[in-house]
Amino acid sequence: MESEVWQSINRNKNDNRLKRVSNVTIVVERAVKGDSRDRAMWTQASRHVFNSMLNANRAALTSLGFGGSTTRARASTNRQPTPDIEDWEVDRTVVEYEAIDIGDVVEFTKTITDDDVKSFAVASGDLNPLHLDEEYAEGTRFEDRIVHGMLVSGLVSAALARLPGLTVYVSQDTRFLSPVEIGDRLTARCEIVEETSNDLYRLSTDILNEEGETVVDGEAVVLIEESPEED
Repeated sequence: MESEVWQSINRNKNDNRLKRVSNVTIVVERAVKGDSRDRAMWTQASRHVFNSMLNANRAALTSLGFGGSTTRARASTNRQPTPDIEDWEVDRTVVEYEAIDIGDVVEFTKTITDDDVKSFAVASGDLNPLHLDEEYAEGTRFEDRIVHGMLVSGLVSAALARLPGLTVYVSQDTRFLSPVEIGDRLTARCEIVEETSNDLYRLSTDILNEEGETVVDGEAVVLIEESPEED
């Protein structure tokens, strides 16, 4: 009898979880089926993500010397990448491509917001209710919504983009050590530890919270070349 009771309880729990997962995806489903209100909501969310990506691309182009003017300018390997969002912070020990050496460090800091999480969910398609549904998350070991791991690790890419020259990812090993909560302010810290061959560098890649605790660590290999010049 006791076993049947527990089975019934577990079935009810699973049914509730499925309902919450369904609630997370209902806007997408209705948009596909033609519900005008939800299609409008989906369009608005998609437009927000597109505009965010467009602004990020414009910022990247500006840092490379191509933004702000229709006049083509010569690229410089001594650009100072300045954040165009007040919340962002950038710090680096090297500003010239020719001066890159073992021990150089670049850091990128930002606060992970609720908008970041929701935009990432739409852009990536990762609608895991652990990141989006407060009621669902309260029933998990985390007891609250947490940030997508790949959104957190993306700060490493943001830091690497601030190295002088043209930086291209080759590989990345990552360990997720602690959950990140919405509203946490994080710093991605990348340090060059080895030049493996011509223009290939190995870096330690760590992400720390405001308490200085490492929430993500790893190692990356990147190709760093001199930025091309415009004719």
